[in-house]
Amino acid sequence: MVLSFFKRATRKITSAAKNIFGFAGNIFRGNSHNLESIEAALYQADFGRDTTQRILAAIRESCKSDRELRGQKIGKIAKHVLHAELQGAEGKFVAANFLEVICLVGVNGVGKTTTAAKLAHAFKKDGNDVLLGACDTFRAAANEQINIWAQRMKIDIISSQHGADAAAVAYDALSAALNRKKKILLLDTAGRMHTKSQLLDELAKFRRIILKKIPESQLHAWLVVDANNGSNAIAQAKTFNEIFKLDGIVITKLDGTSRGGALVGIYQELKLPIFYVGVGEQLDDLIQFSVTEYTDALFSSE
Repeated sequence: MVLSFFKRATRKITSAAKNIFGFAGNIFRGNSHNLESIEAALYQADFGRDTTQRILAAIRESCKSDRELRGQKIGKIAKHVLHAELQGAEGKFVAANFLEVICLVGVNGVGKTTTAAKLAHAFKKDGNDVLLGACDTFRAAANEQINIWAQRMKIDIISSQHGADAAAVAYDALSAALNRKKKILLLDTAGRMHTKSQLLDELAKFRRIILKKIPESQLHAWLVVDANNGSNAIAQAKTFNEIFKLDGIVITKLDGTSRGGALVGIYQELKLPIFYVGVGEQLDDLIQFSVTEYTDALFSSE
């Protein structure tokens, strides 16, 4: 995690840099303060009605005393408002002296398996003894993918054949983690639509199995959401929170979307900390979320 969020995101020059970050190029670095353009840009980035209106209200208030308000100053005003909106949003995970279990949940295609590998890589770099649990037994490719990652990173993994009972794999992984005195167990789970009650019931069973062996305080449930899903991620978060009692969020694919503002709405709705954001496909492209770096990236004058 050597490069900052801003440097890593802009290094990739994707649609994120041009859209969610880059709309500032025409508005917040310019010499006009066209509120309609600013409003449209904020909605396009999926900041949502409440946050957008608070930013616009702050700009209008400043315009009363400075009718020649320039783009860069407007950007600073917007950044200040957004920074206040995200106070408390930074998740800080520090491994304890006992086993901690992190379950990654979410809908299909958000990048849970890759995120599990990236988290394992990050935790190992920090000196933690990590075990991976390949509990996505529904998708054959997921099992193969996470085993390849584990082999490459030289990290222990517990897995089973395609179609195996996911809760049983989780139980075996948890038993192994306890016996081997691991500090962190990362469990990848199968993607499931937040509208399918049967699949969500299976996830609830998954949680009950784990809690038979460890206290609830040692179980963490992080929702993995694709930034491209925009405000739809809020509905996902609500449903998964009811089933699994979420205590954190990981935002993926922030480097390839114009809708990364949705993370503000997710935080405002659930007040769940955002632990990591993904800005690429490499192992090091998962970085700790920083409110300051996020807002700097959005409204930078560079």
